[in-house]
Parts: sequence; C-alpha cells; structure tokens
Amino acid sequence: MTELNLQYPIFGPQIQCPHCRQLIDAITLTDCYLCPRHGAFEAEPETETLIHLQSGRRWRLWDGKWYRQHTHPDGIRFEIHEALDRLYTEGYRATKVIIARRYYDLISSYLEKSGGWGTDQETKLYKLYGLPVEFSDKFSDDPAWEVINFVLEKEKGTPPRYPYFRLFE
Repeated sequence: MTELNLQYPIFGPQIQCPHCRQLIDAITLTDCYLCPRHGAFEAEPETETLIHLQSGRRWRLWDGKWYRQHTHPDGIRFEIHEALDRLYTEGYRATKVIIARRYYDLISSYLEKSGGWGTDQETKLYKLYGLPVEFSDKFSDDPAWEVINFVLEKEKGTPPRYPYFRLFE
C-alpha cells in the first residue's frame, strides 16, 4: 500500500489560491493544484515555490500566507502601495518601509535618493512614496526575509481633515 501523502504535491491535498484565497484541491499524482477561477498552479518541491502556469508568477509560503516573488520593480511597488492604502483605511500611517534585501538590485534605481554628491551606498537615504526605506540587512539571520517582501512600520494615524467641508462654522 502506498503512503497517501506521496500522492499529493508538497503543500498537501489543499491550499488557498494565492489570487482569490479560496481553497483549491491538488491533482493527485502530480505537482499541481487547480483553481476553478485562476487555472493551474505547479508546486516546485526543490524551491518550495508555487508557480501559476498561465502567467509564470511565483509565490512562496510563510506562516500560512502566500507571498508573491517579484521579478519586476512595478510589482513590488504596487504591492507596497496597496499595503499603504489598507493601513490608512485601518486608521494607521506608515513611518518606514523595510524591503527584503533580495530586491535591492531590482528596486533601488526606482527609489528617491538623498545624501548629497559622492555619498556612498551605505549612507544614502532612500524613500518610496515619501517614506524612508531600509533593506532587511540587519534582519538577515531571520529566515522569513527569504520569503516575505517588505514590512511597514506603523503608528496610529490622525483622522483625515476635510478643509473644504465644514459643518456649522
């Protein structure tokens, strides 16, 4: 009798679709999962990566959540922008963005830089959407940074002001 776990891809008999978050089933005796809305995903056992077969987009799993592995700077910038919007609607504001070091070469030329002429890379201050940016160098011993893309440092925000809409002044 064969062991049941050997019949499924590396992530088990079901996973959440990285796009729509609904539970999708594995196709037995393959390395694939099939989402009725988004099509087939192939699991790569060597890299523990999930690949959307139609688009080639890749995800890795960390702490029960799928993280897209970006290959273009617009992808990571868009993801950060969406996270900033979510944070704002929850009543917080970001104070800093910490980006995984593996994206330095991909995104550094798209960041605002300050630090004066002749400043070396180590002392340059980077900004994205007006926020200071750091790379995950000081957290390099944390294995999460091999998978996650960025972290937003946050604080409780102030409510938005509406200068053109004042009641009974």
